[in-house]
Amino acid sequence: MPILEVRDLHVYYYTLRGVVRAVEGVSFTLERGEVLGIAGESGCGKSTLGYSIMRLVPPPGRIVKGSIVIDGEDITRMSESEVRRRIRWQKVSMIFQGAANALNPVYTVGFQIAEPLMLHRGMSKKEALERARELLKMVGLPPSYVNMYPHQLSGGQKQRVVIAMALALNPPIVIADEPTTALDVVVQAQILNLLKRLKRELGMSMIFISHDLSVIAELADKVAVMYAGQIVEYGPADRVFTNPYHPYTRALLEAIPRLHGPKKLRYIPGSPPDLRNPPPGCRFEPRCAAKNPKIAERCKKEPPPLVEVEKGHYVRCWLYA
Repeated sequence: MPILEVRDLHVYYYTLRGVVRAVEGVSFTLERGEVLGIAGESGCGKSTLGYSIMRLVPPPGRIVKGSIVIDGEDITRMSESEVRRRIRWQKVSMIFQGAANALNPVYTVGFQIAEPLMLHRGMSKKEALERARELLKMVGLPPSYVNMYPHQLSGGQKQRVVIAMALALNPPIVIADEPTTALDVVVQAQILNLLKRLKRELGMSMIFISHDLSVIAELADKVAVMYAGQIVEYGPADRVFTNPYHPYTRALLEAIPRLHGPKKLRYIPGSPPDLRNPPPGCRFEPRCAAKNPKIAERCKKEPPPLVEVEKGHYVRCWLYA
């Protein structure tokens, strides 16, 4: 049985300017010990999806439809107090985007790691700080850093502290929301190697959210490509990277610099749609470079279904429906 199963998830933001359909009809599964990479450009709904799994969608956002089943329990039907007590940080935790903003500047990093241990495990402050030292050592920082404040750490060190916080209660699922975005390439590589080591040693399942497909390729077993609030391609990482079907996935891969290959990079013309009023048909149709005259009208008028093109490999496109 999958450790996480998301089915037909819809998350909307109810703003004064209209309803923003940030996530619409998203479904996927996460097996134990597996890494799912979620890719897509800014504003496609990746982070909202991560917050939904944590039941932390910020106002005016709301989960309006669908189910999120963790370890056999649908958390969309739970009260906030029950999610806080039994699910959040116990069964699923999050490495937030922008470690500097995720840490409280007036508390030591040791206390911030120790706090959930005192709250959920009933540890004394001394015991929790001792565990915090072990966690800091696990992520490659000196145990003495428990007494330091966030402003005393570099960007990479802050990111390691946030990873230690996410691992404090040893949850089976960790969501990493663009954990390497604000770091230079050397520190990015160190953080990726750390996440690979932790996944191997702890056997945890991970959802890795990034706009960078080359980073996802380092970690992911499965890949979901999102566009305008929907998953447009989903399948094993090796198949998605070597044999992509959706025109958007192909365009993303053609925009990555390569050592061996064409020197001229391609780009995707146009802009993503306004999610307050998305196109009635395929959401990528206005920017699609693979338009087929035979199905052009259908692409404009009917939203395509997610169809299986190979075993476990799905694509949302009328070219294959």
